[in-house]
Amino acid sequence: MQQPSSEPVRVDKWLWAARLVKTRQLGAEAVKGGRVHINGRGVKPSKDVGPGDRLELSSGPVKVTVVVKATAERRGPAALAQLLYDETAESKAGREAYAEQRRLEAQAMAQAPSYYDRGGRPTKRDRRRFETERDKRRDRKG
Repeated sequence: MQQPSSEPVRVDKWLWAARLVKTRQLGAEAVKGGRVHINGRGVKPSKDVGPGDRLELSSGPVKVTVVVKATAERRGPAALAQLLYDETAESKAGREAYAEQRRLEAQAMAQAPSYYDRGGRPTKRDRRRFETERDKRRDRKG
């Protein structure tokens, strides 16, 4: 990776070089799909980004907001990619809150009883019990 510079770079290239997306094509698709905004405006993949720009990237339910510190045309080590931007405090808090929520949901699902508690596939006996219970519920509704 070349050293970070202050020259403007295409936003899709910068997203890839900053390691915010895995491939340049995914960066271009994110921009075309309206999931990337620079300084509050939707942009095209060819839009140049430079130091001082505020970039918002929506990735699923998580919204990452960064302030561009430097630019790079080529992708390099993660340590150098982190020097290209500063993530805002609100963005970090939102990302961490979402990670905590997912962790708690996974923990709750792990504690929920299931036919699979013994591990592996349900047995024929388990399947018959399940079907019997399902049929009882259908009869009550119908």
